[in-house]
Amino acid sequence: MGSIYLIRHGQASFGADDYDVLSPTGIRQAEILGDHLLNLGVRFDRVLSGGLRRQQHTARAALERLESSGLATPELEVDPAFNEFEADAVIRAHLPDLLDEQPEALHILRHAAEHRAEFQRLFSTIIARWVSGNHEKDGLESWQEFLDKVHDGLRRLLAQASGKDRVAVFTSGGTITALLQLIVGVPPLKAFELNWQIVNTSLTRLRFRGEEVSLASFNSHVHLELLKAPELITYR
Repeated sequence: MGSIYLIRHGQASFGADDYDVLSPTGIRQAEILGDHLLNLGVRFDRVLSGGLRRQQHTARAALERLESSGLATPELEVDPAFNEFEADAVIRAHLPDLLDEQPEALHILRHAAEHRAEFQRLFSTIIARWVSGNHEKDGLESWQEFLDKVHDGLRRLLAQASGKDRVAVFTSGGTITALLQLIVGVPPLKAFELNWQIVNTSLTRLRFRGEEVSLASFNSHVHLELLKAPELITYR
């Protein structure tokens, strides 16, 4: 059987003007991941990422650790099917509907870095509205459309793979969530309950034979746990 390693990007710049940039912690997480893969002796036949900077930077930082030890690595391929959904657009589209009941929501979103717990609560409410399909917004990608895009990416990957390939996909939490829904069959809200637990640079492993795909492991971040440095275990 072949293996697909879904790797969440390193910590991004939560609360900054540009989220799509790895923080210093995110870069360190990616380097630690690269060292971990080297120690495991994992060799990839293909390496892909979405088109976002945080995804590609994580891939390159990890791969550089492998290459610096003399291990040949495949060229990084970019497939936008493995991008994250546009969280800012989802928030902007659904926020007006919440302001009457939650007038503090705008303040929380504008100061998300100082109100992380409140932001997570609000974001979870918005995500629940989005994935339900009952509150569609003109011009906003629906959860089903996002799911279909990710599914297309997975189908392309499988069609191009041989039976024993090891493929790394550097992606994001929402994309991993979509794949979990597709493969395990859990409802989207249950899948997002798992999403909130996905650690930056964690490994989720899929096994495949032809078009058949199964979940082998989820959210492994032992490479961070072994360092006994709690500040390396992050979720955004």
